[in-house]
Amino acid sequence: MKTLFFTCMLVPWLVAASARTFDHDSQLIPGSLAGSQLNGYFSDYLKSRRARRALPPADEPDDNPITAEADAADLPTCLLCVCLTGSVYCEEVSPDMTSIPTLPKETAYLYARFNKIRKIKNKDFAQIVTLKRIDLTGNLISEIEDGAFSKLTLLEELSLAENQLVKLPALPAKLTSFNANYNKLKTKGVKANAFKKLTKLVNLYLSDNMLEAVPYIPESVRILHLQNNNITEVNVDTFCRSNDTYYLRPSLNEVRLDGNPVVLSKYPDNFTCMKVLPVGKYR
Repeated sequence: MKTLFFTCMLVPWLVAASARTFDHDSQLIPGSLAGSQLNGYFSDYLKSRRARRALPPADEPDDNPITAEADAADLPTCLLCVCLTGSVYCEEVSPDMTSIPTLPKETAYLYARFNKIRKIKNKDFAQIVTLKRIDLTGNLISEIEDGAFSKLTLLEELSLAENQLVKLPALPAKLTSFNANYNKLKTKGVKANAFKKLTKLVNLYLSDNMLEAVPYIPESVRILHLQNNNITEVNVDTFCRSNDTYYLRPSLNEVRLDGNPVVLSKYPDNFTCMKVLPVGKYR
């Protein structure tokens, strides 16, 4: 009982003494807050403690949880994804991401791999003209509107690998690397001039599709992957020029045609302009 009485008498005295000390700014430790600021700090601290006590425990379910059935489009992009300066990482997002998220306007690099995006619309990238790299590998994309990338004049790298595309849209002219491996592309889904204007294209990956012919390959391409398609022939103008026997193509360092029906030994004169023979079936 005596201890309780002493404690009750001591607490008010300590509070009063603390208040007197805080009112004399000159006696505070150098670098600490002024008395009025410090009192405000304790006031805010107590409020925050009361607010925390009002919150449910961490192991108790919230009244409005984000269920698996929720739409990712209803949530802020940087809550679902990791947003760093100029880069947005949205990989294997939960709840399912079924469309391109709204991006910060300064985004230069987007990684949205292994989600359930099904379609790319013209408006998705219309305002994000700063994009330099887009990686949409491993989604369910079956349709891309033809003008979806038309505003992306700075885009250099684009990966649409492991999707369900049956045709390609118009591609930005500054691309240096394009990857559409593991799709459902047929020759009729790739326009004759699909890559013709891509004068800076270095790497072109079109393996594991259903192409029946080699598309037009720009002079700048160094690595070309066309393995595991349905290509049945290689004509004289596929890589070389029938009207120019002196034409050379030294930049083309790697061509893969393995896993296709075409027997390359049937076309001995169609690779004379190249410094390396394609990888593929010769007998």
